Order: sequence, then C-alpha cells, then structure tokens
Amino acid sequence: MRRNRLGNSAVEVTGLSFGAAAIGNLLSAVEPAQAAAAVDAAWDEGIRYFDTAPHYGLGLSERRLGEALRGRPRDAYVLSTKVGRVLDPLPGGGAAASASLSEGFAVRATHRRRWDFSAAGVRRSIEDSLERLGLDHIDIAYLHDPDDHAEAAFGEAYPELEKLRAEGTIGAIGAGMNQTAMLTRFVVETDVDVVLCAGRYTLLDQSALNDLLPAAAARGRSVVVGGVFNSGLLANPRPGATYDYAAAPLNLLDRALRLKAVTDGHDVPLRAAALHYPLAHPAVAGVLVGTRSPDEVHDAAALLRREIPDALWDDLRAEGLLTENGH
Repeated sequence: MRRNRLGNSAVEVTGLSFGAAAIGNLLSAVEPAQAAAAVDAAWDEGIRYFDTAPHYGLGLSERRLGEALRGRPRDAYVLSTKVGRVLDPLPGGGAAASASLSEGFAVRATHRRRWDFSAAGVRRSIEDSLERLGLDHIDIAYLHDPDDHAEAAFGEAYPELEKLRAEGTIGAIGAGMNQTAMLTRFVVETDVDVVLCAGRYTLLDQSALNDLLPAAAARGRSVVVGGVFNSGLLANPRPGATYDYAAAPLNLLDRALRLKAVTDGHDVPLRAAALHYPLAHPAVAGVLVGTRSPDEVHDAAALLRREIPDALWDDLRAEGLLTENGH
C-alpha cells in the first residue's frame, strides 16, 4: 500500500489507516480475540498506520493495540496516540463501578478522564501511553479535541510536544479535531506536521476546502481525514442513520440518498466513493477508518482498491453535490 510523508517529518503513513477506537469498546464490547484479529487483518491488507488514544476505552484501545503489534518490526509501522486527556485512577481501582458506557465506551470506569493541556499533563500523558502500548517512542502525537482549551493547547501543550519531538520521544506533532478553524490555526501558526480532520472533508461536508486544505497545501503540511462516512450516514443512508453521532437531519439524509443514486448509476458503492473522495486532494495523506473486526478491515481495503470512474465525480458536480474545486 502506498505511503505518504507527513509534512516535513520523516514519518510516512499508508493511505488507509486503522482507527482503533472501536477495539477500545466504542459503543459496545469487542472480545479480545476479535480485536487482535482485526489488527492482524489490517496488517495482512498492508495497512501500516494505526491510530489510538487514551480516551478510547480508558486506555483499553492502547493496551490492545500494543499487544497486537508486539513482535512486529517497530520500523515497519506508524502509531499515533493523543494528548489532552489524562487518566486518573479511581480509589480502589473503581472496583465498585459496573461496566457501562463511559463517554461512549463500554468499559468499567476504573479511571477518570481529566482534561489537561499543560506541559506537565502532556508529558505525563505520553509517558502513560508508552507504558500501555509497551513502546519506547510514538510516531505521531495529536492534541486531542482542544476546542475549549485553546490557550493551554497553543501556549503549553504544543511547545511541550516540540520538546518531546526534539528528544526523539515522538516523531511528528499533530492536532485532531472535528472542526477546521482551529486546525487551520495550528497549520498557520505552528510547525505541526499533520492534522487529523474528522468529518469535515466528506461527500456531505466539504467545509475543509474553505480554510484548512488550502492552508495545509500552502504550508506543506499534511491532513489525515477521519469520519469519511460521517458516523454512518454515508455508509448506509436510511431513516434513523446517524450523522456526527446523532440522528441525521432530513436535509442531509436527502442529500446522502441523492449521492447514492449517482454512485449506484455507476455501479459504485457509496461507501467506496466516500472513502476515495478525500484522497484526491494533494494535502491529504490518508484516510482513517475505524474498524472492529477482520471483515470490516477487509471491506475497507477492498473499497479502496475499487476503481472510481472520473464520470462519477463529473456527475456529482453536475448534480450540485460537489463544489467545483472539490475533486
């Protein structure tokens, strides 16, 4: 699978990456064997970029990913994790807590998530992640959802990541968010290598074309695009489908159905078009897809291998579903 370099760093990622939130029991539990098999399937498909975070299952995703990659050549894959939430142990290890949804993850509440974009918090977060992963360095460290913590993120967290990069503890610096305005600010005002933009450069939402993608291209920075299915609507547009983790508004459902009508006319699954669409932009280094089983991994890889005719994009533009500079 083709690899792309991130900004000015030495880090290269595959065009398709493995999002490990799901194997941290996102929304529902995943058995350990299935989680390991999903990572194995990704490896077999040539995927060499794996993304996780402390937030995902209170560290469960990091532990499972570290275990599944153990024994693989360390220089053969890229791993990213995130900073901004530290995990504080609950008294007694949360022994009295029952297994339930903890901020969207089906795990026992053994720890409490605490926002911390201070320099000390960033360093502690990286050290804790290295321990859970069983690694001695992290390839990419993203500032995770700093929406309400801009001052600390720019003033303390980012400079500390620069120190960790200089020390060799991390290879590249990034920021991951569901918005474009602050990501654009990171691209313009700092020396981040990459940003992870979730849900804002898709067939349904092309807002990243207004600010983030032009800025990244101008500065020679890279963008990894997540949320290409907008949390479900582009995977299977139907009443009750979700958009950004909530019930899809009727106008967006109608737009998704119009997209599907065009892709069906070219005998192309809508999911395939959604996966391919961001990759045409020169600033986009890859797409990140969350998967929880080998079947889901193989499906994503097969979608990426499909040929998408140029006429499909032409028809989407003709229908007013893509902006003129959108592909």
